[in-house]
Amino acid sequence: MGMKTEATLEDLYKVEGKAEIINGEVVPMSPTGRLPFYAARAIFLSLYDYEKRTGIGYAVTDGAGFAVDLPHRKSFCPDAAFYVGDINSMKFFEGAPLFAVEVRSEHDRGPRAEEEIARKIADYFAAGTRVVWDVDLLSDEVVRVHRASEAGKVTVYRRGDVAEAEPALPGWRLPVDELFPQR
Repeated sequence: MGMKTEATLEDLYKVEGKAEIINGEVVPMSPTGRLPFYAARAIFLSLYDYEKRTGIGYAVTDGAGFAVDLPHRKSFCPDAAFYVGDINSMKFFEGAPLFAVEVRSEHDRGPRAEEEIARKIADYFAAGTRVVWDVDLLSDEVVRVHRASEAGKVTVYRRGDVAEAEPALPGWRLPVDELFPQR
């Protein structure tokens, strides 16, 4: 009986498509559907405007890898993010993003999905992320904002609201309605 080898970041570089290293294994992630893509793109574009306006950090698109060093997780691949640090490398981003966005697919429903997203948010915070958005386009509670500084407290934004990511991104705002196609 052979010993199972834990996956490394070098293994992850060889994977085609989105994936993360969780519990020593490369875990593939499904491609993004139309509405989740649209929402992630809207968030990224707004973050890009914030980047240009403030000069603080970098807006990051879907598919980017973040290398972290948690006991059971070695990477993240958020749907959108904001990163403060050096980006002059061809490798994954070093460390966690300041702000991360997870846009749920149509299958991210039920108790198991809730447990998985809660674990992932806890992992983000353990790695140093300050704010995580849990975006659910099929829910009335479209954006759920989790803050590392306020464990257990969730701020909810619905259609018609303007969501934020304080204290990670001071002054950045995004109308929830912009997460949905307007025509």
